[in-house]
Amino acid sequence: MKRDISDKTDIKILVDSFYAKVKSDELLGKIFDDIMQVNWEKHLPKMYDFWDNILFRTNNYHGRPFPPHLDVNDKIALTNEHFQRWINLFYTTVDEHFIGKNAEEIKFRANSIKQIFNYKINFINHHQSQI
Repeated sequence: MKRDISDKTDIKILVDSFYAKVKSDELLGKIFDDIMQVNWEKHLPKMYDFWDNILFRTNNYHGRPFPPHLDVNDKIALTNEHFQRWINLFYTTVDEHFIGKNAEEIKFRANSIKQIFNYKINFINHHQSQI
């Protein structure tokens, strides 16, 4: 039986399940593993803190999440398709494991992040192509 996201243990379940999907995804997996060569042992704890902070305002994440996406975009141009796949996998993962107010809130916030990052990257890519 599904329940709502209630603590960092639930965040870890969400993040681990989500990135398992990302790693095996045809479009996104190669970006993380081949192009960026992500160190998962370092990346996952950051993501636990990030989403824990996003949902529960724990103030345990102090990074800047956008600059790493610029680094990715320098190596492979990120597109609307990348961001849409990311949010689809995120929603699917939340819905597989959780139901409730916090589950809906984390999806809402993830979509907001997706929209902002997608807009910024598209803006950068569009203006770089005009130079």
